[in-house]
Amino acid sequence: MIYGFARQSEGQCHIYSEVGAGTCVKLYLPRYRDGGSDPSGAPGPEARESGGLGAVVLVVEDDRVVRGLILEVLRELGYAAIAAEDGQAGLDLLMSDRRIDLVITDIGLPRLNGRQMVDAARERRRDLKVLFMTGYAENAAVAAGFLEPGMTMVTKPFAVAHLAARIRAMLERAQG
Repeated sequence: MIYGFARQSEGQCHIYSEVGAGTCVKLYLPRYRDGGSDPSGAPGPEARESGGLGAVVLVVEDDRVVRGLILEVLRELGYAAIAAEDGQAGLDLLMSDRRIDLVITDIGLPRLNGRQMVDAARERRRDLKVLFMTGYAENAAVAAGFLEPGMTMVTKPFAVAHLAARIRAMLERAQG
């Protein structure tokens, strides 16, 4: 899995192991360079113009770093974002009366996996839009009939721009 992540990211993975001393894994990733970005970290013009259209997005991800990154992207795009760190907490939010226009969820979650959470939530919210995240091959899940209408998938690791485009497309379809 580590090797696959490094390879997809055009990086390198070096593993050093010594009997009795342990193993060290070093992951080298290319530095992100975006010629058009503002060095202050402020959202670009495209993000500011979108305004998020008032949409509310629930992020369900057990990895704190990944969850934080997605929340930051959503806020830069102008969407209201709420988060849960496991499937049961996500389902609790989805079963409430709280407005949620899109769910972005990892598939492999503690307590309830992402698919179990979504299936239970869709009993109450039939038109719920869902963006699944997975570290596995996207086309294998699609071929197995995993995705239903209103669902799509993104494979980790993903480029932030790719994630943002998927989010925009799903929310624009929902409002269009």
